[in-house]
Amino acid sequence: MAVAIVTGASKGLGRALAHALAGRGWDLVLDARTAEVLEEAAADVRAAHGTRVVALPGDVRDAGHRRELVAAARGLGGLDLLVNNASALGAAPLVRLAEQPLEGLREALETNVLAVLGLVREGLPSLRESGAGTVVVVSSDAAVEAYGTWGGYGASKAAADHLAAVLAVEEPGLRVWAVDPGDMETDLYTAAEPEGAGGRPAPETVVPGFLALLDGRPASGRYGVAGSVPGSGSVPGSVESVR
Repeated sequence: MAVAIVTGASKGLGRALAHALAGRGWDLVLDARTAEVLEEAAADVRAAHGTRVVALPGDVRDAGHRRELVAAARGLGGLDLLVNNASALGAAPLVRLAEQPLEGLREALETNVLAVLGLVREGLPSLRESGAGTVVVVSSDAAVEAYGTWGGYGASKAAADHLAAVLAVEEPGLRVWAVDPGDMETDLYTAAEPEGAGGRPAPETVVPGFLALLDGRPASGRYGVAGSVPGSGSVPGSVESVR
């Protein structure tokens, strides 16, 4: 049975991906910082799909927690897929760079870049052994576009994208995808821009694009997956290379 680690899995995109993977028979190790919310999400996935789900609350910035996540995956049989979804904004609401708190930027870099590399390094032996080892780094269009107030967060995501690109060169036996899900109606986006909340696609609408990547296993690179607002006429499940 295939095994995946999904970080930031208590709600939003992480929780939606957990349901989708479990629905395909994947066993899961789920991470989030708030224990009770994570356990509720894990219980919901178990009840809906009957797969093995390990919930490990903690902070991905903590090396001991990262070791626990990979050890739990090995306990389920190995590690085939690592989804780096946990993210930090660096300021909430977002602010212009002139007001960007450096401690906030440090948190964003530690969560969105250093923790990603740390978890990848911890999981590499198992990913290599998988035969179909895959790393997903959840990115953002703020990594490649200059949006006012998104500078700190965008810089951290741009750095994560580059880590993913280099990892793909250094680990040709793996698939490494930086995946831009676009705008979604999540707590993170609401915290980033409270006045703009509402009207965005639900996280569930971008999940088919992630699944299409897993099914097609295209070359390592940066991809956009399209979501849709109900009634918009958009077709979910499309994947666009944006390398």
